[in-house]
Amino acid sequence: QVQLVETGGGLVQPGASRRLSCVASGRTFAANVMGWFRQAPGKEREFVASISWNGGDTGYADSVKGRFTISRDNAKNTVTLQMNNLRPEDTAVYYCAASTAYYSVRRRIDEYRYWGQGTQVTVSS
Repeated sequence: QVQLVETGGGLVQPGASRRLSCVASGRTFAANVMGWFRQAPGKEREFVASISWNGGDTGYADSVKGRFTISRDNAKNTVTLQMNNLRPEDTAVYYCAASTAYYSVRRRIDEYRYWGQGTQVTVSS
């Protein structure tokens, strides 16, 4: 199985940047499509970004496209989410997730098997 731990959340001013990291354990990590999701209070968990096993394919929600970048380093068992020009509406708990799929971007929550506990990102002045 795969275990995931997110770090990097905190209080950020609007317009600032933040980098989230997800450290994974498990021998199948390198073969998994990975994703980031977020959930704001009172709202459903939503897709943020996804990346294929070798990083060759990435996908983003329209709300973060051009501002967020997902990347992975399989040698370090790490997936990152670089968040730039943060807005108050980006405030949410951000979750790292590992899919059972090996290829292609996955955008649906039911396409992911393993989840981290989440890290809170608050964008406020």
